[in-house]
Amino acid sequence: MHEAFTVAIDGPAAAGKGTISKAVAAHFGFAHLDTGLLYRAVGRKTLNGAAALEAAQSLAAADIDRDDLRTPDVAQAASKVAADPQVRAALVDFQRAFARRAGGAVLDGRDIGTVICPNANAKLYVTASDEVRAERRFLELTEKGHDITLAQVLADLQERDARDSERATAPLKPADDAVLIDTTSMNIEAAISAAIAAIQVRIKG
Repeated sequence: MHEAFTVAIDGPAAAGKGTISKAVAAHFGFAHLDTGLLYRAVGRKTLNGAAALEAAQSLAAADIDRDDLRTPDVAQAASKVAADPQVRAALVDFQRAFARRAGGAVLDGRDIGTVICPNANAKLYVTASDEVRAERRFLELTEKGHDITLAQVLADLQERDARDSERATAPLKPADDAVLIDTTSMNIEAAISAAIAAIQVRIKG
């Protein structure tokens, strides 16, 4: 596939969209962008004292390629800067240019199908129950040595969901034409298969 084919995958934290997006990109030979890393990188810079807009405008590849972007404090900082319309505007062009690349692209985030790529060829919305998502994120964090409770993780997720869903600019919500994949009772293999099948339908047109 030489022409641009854009796959937009949205959903809340720890629903599985990142894992699904990487697998989908590998399956079809598409490039992959985790747009959440852009906001995490901006959030990390604000924790270090930078102003949010300045951090977004000066974002470099090295800022995204860091091992410390998956911590709870960075997640909260990312959610806060993502509510800033100027920050979002500063990152839109980068994301749209990536989406148009020849050979196909998969972008995952919270507003890809609704705002960044409303004309994406395929749109998925990956979700799961709050409790299941909290358990997944709790295991992920404790395996990395973070000292945190399941109750704290659940509260953090719900706080972030509320902020992301209720913000005035580009709120977290499914696109009207997105295929819904609820991974609450799915293993990752089943979720990936469902995503690939949905995209195959759009490729065949």
